[in-house]
Amino acid sequence: MRNYTTQMDAARKGIITPEISLVAEKEHMDVSKLMTLVAEGKVAICANKNHTCLSAEGVGSMLRTKINVNLGVSRDCKDYDIEMKKVMSAVELGAEAIMDLSSHGNTQPFRRKLTSECPVMIGTVPVYDSVIHYQRDLATLTAKDFIDVIRMHAEDGVDFVTLHCGITRKTIEQIKKHKRKMNIVSRGGSLVFAWMSMTGEENPFYEYYDEILDICEEYDVTISLGDACRPGCLADATDVCQIEELVRLGELTKRAWDHNVQVMVEGPGHVPLDQVAANMKVQQSICMGAPFYVLGPLVTDIAPGYDHITAAIGGAVAAMNGAAFLCYVTPAEHLALPNVEDTKQGIIASKIAAHAADIAKGIPGARDIDDKMADARRVLDWDAQYACALDPETAKSIRASRMPEDDHSDTCSMCGKFCAVRSMNKALAGEYIDIL
Repeated sequence: MRNYTTQMDAARKGIITPEISLVAEKEHMDVSKLMTLVAEGKVAICANKNHTCLSAEGVGSMLRTKINVNLGVSRDCKDYDIEMKKVMSAVELGAEAIMDLSSHGNTQPFRRKLTSECPVMIGTVPVYDSVIHYQRDLATLTAKDFIDVIRMHAEDGVDFVTLHCGITRKTIEQIKKHKRKMNIVSRGGSLVFAWMSMTGEENPFYEYYDEILDICEEYDVTISLGDACRPGCLADATDVCQIEELVRLGELTKRAWDHNVQVMVEGPGHVPLDQVAANMKVQQSICMGAPFYVLGPLVTDIAPGYDHITAAIGGAVAAMNGAAFLCYVTPAEHLALPNVEDTKQGIIASKIAAHAADIAKGIPGARDIDDKMADARRVLDWDAQYACALDPETAKSIRASRMPEDDHSDTCSMCGKFCAVRSMNKALAGEYIDIL
């Protein structure tokens, strides 16, 4: 029998939950220190009480940087079996969260399959599912319809929900007045904007926020406060629309914490590299240290097909400066629904960014695997190098496809016997160094 509602409520009551204990172990952190961070809202442990197969993780800037993988079917790509392959690949590659962004078909069985079988955090965007669930056009839906879908997702066991609560009717006038290049590029934000424009009503996620908090507290669902006004191009970065919404998200963060509901705050988006650190610091100040969940950020607009790289560059700088959670970006970003290979490329790029940031932040133990890799390279132990690699199979296949003609054990086809490591090992051992 639980005598607490949420992980935050438990931490404030001094109760060590199984999830808090597990996260403390994973992060090599004292339990009492972690409980303080959870109680203050600086760490979120997204753990719906109905997601019983979850291996809990903590999200916070003082912990290891976590990554999220977006997937889900669409009208043009509707094979749930392929999506499950992406899920399993993502979990094997070390993703800590899966967001189901399905926008077609009967979404509930897939969502329930995720929360019954998948050990990582599961997130959703209920506003997407509202149109699909009711099979009605957006303008015919009511505020109650949206809130009922949030409750359904909570009952299904999702650990966090993205809700675009910070966009209001005032935003409509701002968007018209400030003439952004890309207007609103958030899919959920655009749907809320469209609903408000067509109905003349206030954003239901803002107007009925307290009712939503009651649902989230009941099931221990973390709210990921969506950034409807995130910049969709460099020209719109850090503008009035983005910052005013962030201020409102800071207010909503405080209201959630008063309900013992955990919060993450979502951030940009497309941001010039020189503005990334400033964006992180502003969010930390306005949102009182709530975990920051960023998409990228993408640091240039001109790399379709390679946006996993532009996002990794921005993500490393963002996480080094306080972002806690990176949403992966794939080579298919801006172009198509990612396939299995796109998903893998996006995960690896995001994992590199997260790991680089953890080393820069001095997260305990973060560099241990890099030091093991250096030891393996020094003695030219290829198997040990593969064991340290983020993607061992790719490393193996590249070497195997281009092996040197002779003396395979201690060289590769780049340098052959000109290998610096080989030469140094022999020289320091007093051995003859044969090259020709």
